[in-house]
Amino acid sequence: METDTQKMKRTRPAETVEHVTIRFAGDSGDGMQLTGNQFTSTAAAFGNDLATLPDFPAEIRAPAGTLPGVSGFQVQFAASDVSTPGDTPDVLVAMNPAALKVNLEDLKPGGVLIVNTNSFTPKDLKKAGYEESPLEDHSLDGYRLHPVELTRLTRAALEQTGLDTRTIDRCKNFFALGMMYWLYSRPLDNSLRWIEQKFAKQPALLEANSLALRAGYGYAEAAELFEVNYVVPPAKLDPGQYRNVSGNTALALGLVAAGQRSGLRLFLGSYPITPASDVLHELSGYKHFGVITFQAEDEIAAVGAALGASFAGNLGVTTTSGPGVALKTETIGLATMAELPLVICNIQRGGPSTGLPTKTEQADLFQALFGRNSEAPVPVLAAATPSDCFRMAYEACRIAVHAMTPVFLLSDGYLANGAEPWKIPEVDRYPPIEVSFRKEPEGFLPYLREPETLSRPWAVPGTSGLEHRIGGLEKEERSGNVSYDPGNHERMVRLRAEKIDRIAASIPDQEIEGDQEGDLLVVGWGSTYGAIHAAMAHRKRREGDRIGHAHLRYLHPLPRNLEDVLKRYRRILVPELNMGQLLWVLRARYLVDAIGLNKIQGRPFTENEIIAKIDEILEGDAS
Repeated sequence: METDTQKMKRTRPAETVEHVTIRFAGDSGDGMQLTGNQFTSTAAAFGNDLATLPDFPAEIRAPAGTLPGVSGFQVQFAASDVSTPGDTPDVLVAMNPAALKVNLEDLKPGGVLIVNTNSFTPKDLKKAGYEESPLEDHSLDGYRLHPVELTRLTRAALEQTGLDTRTIDRCKNFFALGMMYWLYSRPLDNSLRWIEQKFAKQPALLEANSLALRAGYGYAEAAELFEVNYVVPPAKLDPGQYRNVSGNTALALGLVAAGQRSGLRLFLGSYPITPASDVLHELSGYKHFGVITFQAEDEIAAVGAALGASFAGNLGVTTTSGPGVALKTETIGLATMAELPLVICNIQRGGPSTGLPTKTEQADLFQALFGRNSEAPVPVLAAATPSDCFRMAYEACRIAVHAMTPVFLLSDGYLANGAEPWKIPEVDRYPPIEVSFRKEPEGFLPYLREPETLSRPWAVPGTSGLEHRIGGLEKEERSGNVSYDPGNHERMVRLRAEKIDRIAASIPDQEIEGDQEGDLLVVGWGSTYGAIHAAMAHRKRREGDRIGHAHLRYLHPLPRNLEDVLKRYRRILVPELNMGQLLWVLRARYLVDAIGLNKIQGRPFTENEIIAKIDEILEGDAS
C-alpha cells in the first residue's frame, strides 16, 4: 500500500549528509516541544541515532512574545554515533522575534534560518527588544534566511475546516514540521498516525493538524523554498529492538524492573517538582505491575511515606530535585539510622533555592554526599545518559536492598528531558535483587549484622516474635535498644560507615575509554558523558597524545581501582556543571593535582568546550 509520503512525489534529488542539528524555537504556547518530539520520533523510526535537548522557559506564564517566554527544542540526528544534541544548529526555526533573538547566536554561520514573518510586527519586535526588524537591517545576511508567512499560510490551508482563528493558529507548528520533513526527506506517516491517535475523539482537530502537516510539506516542495533537500541515512546500530526514551522514562522503567526482579511491591512517595515530576506521571501507569504511586501534600510527607513503605517490606522510592532533597534530609537521616532501604532520585536543576527550575546543573553532589547532620554516609550513584537512567535506577534499588541503606541516584534536567534510541535490554541479564526477610524468631536481633555486607536483617512488622524498636535514637549494637553509651555510639557510627564502604566490593571496577595510560585523563560524572565522549571521538589528536576518559557512575563509595587509574596519567581534567565538586573530592581523597572545567549556565557542555580545554592543557604541557 502506498503511504502518504510516497504519494507526494519529489521533483528534485536529495543530497546525502552525515548528521544534522535542528532547533525549533517559539513561545511556550507554540508547541515547540511537541514539534521537536514528533521530529525526534520520526528520525528514530527511520533508524537514525539521535540526542535531544528540550529547553523550557523558567516562567510558567511569561508574557507571550517576550524573551523569558521562549521555548526551544534541539535535536541532532545522524547516520553514525550521536552522544550530544549538537553544539550549534544547522537549522533554526524561529516562530517570533523573541525566539530569533534568544537563539540566533547559536546558529552556525551559513545555517538555515526559517522565520515566521507574520509575527514580526512592531509590537512583537518591541517585546523582543528590537529597535528595527532584523529581517530588514541586513543583520541576518550571514545565514540562509527563508522568511515564511507561517501564520497566513496555515490559515489559508485550514480555512475550510470551520475552526476559529485561534485554534487554526495553533496548528502552525505542524505546518513548520511538514516543511522540515520535506527538507530532510522524512516520511509524514509517523506523525499522521500520532495525530490520528491523539485526536481520535476530536475529528475537527485531527483533520486540521493533518492538513497543516501536509500543507507545510507541500509548500516546501511547490514553492521551491530551499535550493536542495537532504537525506540522513539510517545509522548502523547494533541489532535489537529499540525505542526512543527520555531519561525520566528510563528511570521509571528501571524502578519497575527492580520491583519485578526483587519480588517487592514498588512504592513511590513523591511531591511534584520540576524536572522530576515526569517520573511520578510515568510510574502511575504501572499499577498492573503492582506499583503504588502516592502524590503527597509536601516533600516531607512524600519521603516519610516511602520510608514507611520500606519499613513494611516494600521497595520505597522518592523522587525530587535539590530543593526537595533539602526538605527530605531529616527523614533520610532516619533511614540511615534505622538502616532501611530507600531510593532517593534527585533530578538536579539550577539553584540555589528555586534557582533555574527548568535548566540543568550538577551542583547537588555535595548535598548527596554530605547533606545530613552528623556522620550519615549513604551510597551515591549517577546516570550518564538518558537510557543509562534505566540501569542506574535498577542498580540503586539493588544496592539499597543489598546493604539495607538509603541510596541517592543523581540525574539532571538535561538527562531527564533529553532522549535517545535505547536498545531494550534483557532484564534477566541484570544482577538479581535478592531479598531475604527475617522470619525465624530464634536468635533474632534487629542489628545483628550479616558478616560480609554488615547489613542488618529486614524484619517486616507483624511477623510473630520479631518485635523491635525503630526510630532516630541511637541503637545498641545487636539488640537495637536505645543507647546513650559513648562507646556504643562510636561503634555504631563506624559500623554504618564500614557497611557503605563495603559496597565497593559489589560494584564494577572503573573502566577507561581511550588510552589506558598517558598524558591526560578526563574524569566525568553524570550528564557530561555525551560531550566528553564526543570530544574524545572527534578530536584531531596530535601524534603522540595519549588521552583516556573515565566516567564515574559510582560516586560513593568510589570504585576500588580508581586511585590506580588516576596515577596512570600525568594530568587529570574534571569537567562539571558546577564549581568543582567532584574535583574537590578527588583532590581530597587521592591528593591529585586535578584541573577543573566548570560551567554554571543552565546548559550542558558542548563538544567544542571540552576539546578546547583538552587542547589548552596539552599545548601548555608541550610548550
